[in-house]
Amino acid sequence: MRIDLMAGATLPVMRPAQKPQPVILVFDSGLGGLTVLEQVRRARPDAAYVYAADDAAFPYGRLSEPQLVARVLAVMERLIGLHSPDLVVIACNTASTVVLPALRQRFVTPFVGVVPPIKPAAALTRSGLVSLLATPGTVARAYTSDLVRNYAATCAVSLVGSVNLARYAEAEMAGAPVADAAILAEIAPCFDARADGRRTDVVCLSCTHYPLLLPRFERLAPWPVTWIDPAPAIARRVVQLLGEAGPAEGSEGLAVFTGGGGITPALARALTGRGLAETAIEAMPLSAD
Repeated sequence: MRIDLMAGATLPVMRPAQKPQPVILVFDSGLGGLTVLEQVRRARPDAAYVYAADDAAFPYGRLSEPQLVARVLAVMERLIGLHSPDLVVIACNTASTVVLPALRQRFVTPFVGVVPPIKPAAALTRSGLVSLLATPGTVARAYTSDLVRNYAATCAVSLVGSVNLARYAEAEMAGAPVADAAILAEIAPCFDARADGRRTDVVCLSCTHYPLLLPRFERLAPWPVTWIDPAPAIARRVVQLLGEAGPAEGSEGLAVFTGGGGITPALARALTGRGLAETAIEAMPLSAD
């Protein structure tokens, strides 16, 4: 059975009755999901938001798939019990491709995931040269290869696995940005120039952390390209499942961390600027097993 990671389930979903102020939980291993939160808040400014970062287990790429499934299920069990969300956005490519089936089997809450935006990239490119910038785990996953084969067979797709960019994005948010040279070294493999004059013209940002660095990508790129952020598509899916914004006024959101060791004054200010005025620690250390 083919699983649509952007849907609320593998079968058509009955839209829940419209609530005056639905609760939307946005979940990631770290801060990357803030890029998704921003787009979802624009689409549903009336909702109440909880942003949950499983920073005690960051980065997820170091976990085996069974470890990742067990970890996310355990964290989600606690988060759903505490906050009773009407919908959960899994704003992480790794967790979406590995854990969503198990989440949907365990919980009745609708889940929306994120996938590498290969299909829109193939539609946008004029040169036929597309790059997918992602974590090494996403690049290596069979799901990504299937997307390329199914939606971009006529394109030359460069799969670029960055070891460091998610960490660099976390540092940027914490007020400790890395040097331009370090960023450029990570994105340089995305830019392919052929002898016939064709050059990469579309880059898929296939980790939700990466749009946090987009202004720097644009400044450092050797030539202009279209950068595709999947977050707007996620926001549209949320509206499809929950309906259009209602009359209720939005409220300040809550940021929850499972570790909290990286919360700096700069990060606290950045969270407040994104509508997350309150921060809480729901301590869940990563098991050594």
